[in-house]
Amino acid sequence: MDVDLVNLDNFTDGVTPWRMFHTLRHNDPVYWQPEPEPSSGFWAITKHADVVRISKDTETFTSAKFVNLEEVDDDQIAIRASMLEMDGLRHRALRGLLQRQFGPTVINQYAEFLRGLTVRTLDAAFAKGRFDFVAEVAADFPINVLARLLDVPESDTRQLIDWGNRIIGNTDPDYADVLLGSAESDRYRDLPFRSPASLEVFAYGRELARQRRGVSGADLVSKLVNDTPRDGVPLSARDFDNYFLLLVVAGNETTRHAITHAMLALLQHPAQLAKLSDDPSLIPGAVEEFLRWGTPVYHFRRTAVRDVELGGKQIKAGDKVVMWYGSANRDEEVFDDPDTFDVTRTRNDHVTFGKGGPHVCLGGLLARTEMRIMFEELVPRAAGMRLTGDVPRVRSNFVNGIKELPVEVGRR
Repeated sequence: MDVDLVNLDNFTDGVTPWRMFHTLRHNDPVYWQPEPEPSSGFWAITKHADVVRISKDTETFTSAKFVNLEEVDDDQIAIRASMLEMDGLRHRALRGLLQRQFGPTVINQYAEFLRGLTVRTLDAAFAKGRFDFVAEVAADFPINVLARLLDVPESDTRQLIDWGNRIIGNTDPDYADVLLGSAESDRYRDLPFRSPASLEVFAYGRELARQRRGVSGADLVSKLVNDTPRDGVPLSARDFDNYFLLLVVAGNETTRHAITHAMLALLQHPAQLAKLSDDPSLIPGAVEEFLRWGTPVYHFRRTAVRDVELGGKQIKAGDKVVMWYGSANRDEEVFDDPDTFDVTRTRNDHVTFGKGGPHVCLGGLLARTEMRIMFEELVPRAAGMRLTGDVPRVRSNFVNGIKELPVEVGRR
């Protein structure tokens, strides 16, 4: 079986990952993937039902041993853990700190701001005629939203993008300061993603915290430094560092790549773009198809707490168990004709934001709202837009990222 989920070169052509996922779903949906030493290998979970089961069952499959493929010891976990690497009461308490800020009452208040930002972003890009859609639209738009949520100057957005690239792109030589797995990366073993860029994010966040502490404010930083979690345990300095870094990375990278994949899909399927142009009421449903089709995060990991049977395989306590969202989103048992991009799809139970468990994406509503407004404004302008070059991918089996999307449009 020609499958290797740890060879990152398999994730750079936009085709091989989906072929491997298809092979696994049909031949070995709970597949033991060996890893080079000193890592131990992992179970690759590729069926939708199994991904949902694992997401819900935190007593059997814990996040507390880390959620990426990297194997870390207890000391590293204690230093690096964000709320992603927690279960139970403490996880709920940390999540609850910002839950309202990402809920419908607050997010709906941003609609006018998001609409204005979208128009401004598209006006600036389309005026150029030829541009990189990633740099000018897909990355620029969500990072400006994040800047608003953090209440930081617009002039800082390029730096926030750079940090996200360097941290999430830690396996791509075009982005990484230090490649994950290199001898040098061990110097940074106690930093998120083993990226030295994390130190810069920490320093930036700490200065914001210093300015906001004791000052009433509705921004995310003010909430983190001035509000007490529901469990009564204040955030430590380390908790704040890791929470802030999570906001910077997650608040930018995932929505950026989802928007890019959606635009690429529409350019490659002009009949689908025409449907949205003819009937804009389809756009909210189309956003769900964008999220399914372009799944911006390939996987998250859990660790088995006890021996358990799954898909006929015996998983041992301590084994890494990896949920491949990209594969679950193409599961033929859940999606009709899953390898077809269909903006009118109504049966669309995708797992892009997680499914049914306590770790469902906190920013899911914000991402959906950003994407809906973006394409409500973009679709009427997109007629005649065309690709003008190659579409390089991020060398990663974690983030399903596109580096550049060169396009040309008619000047308005």
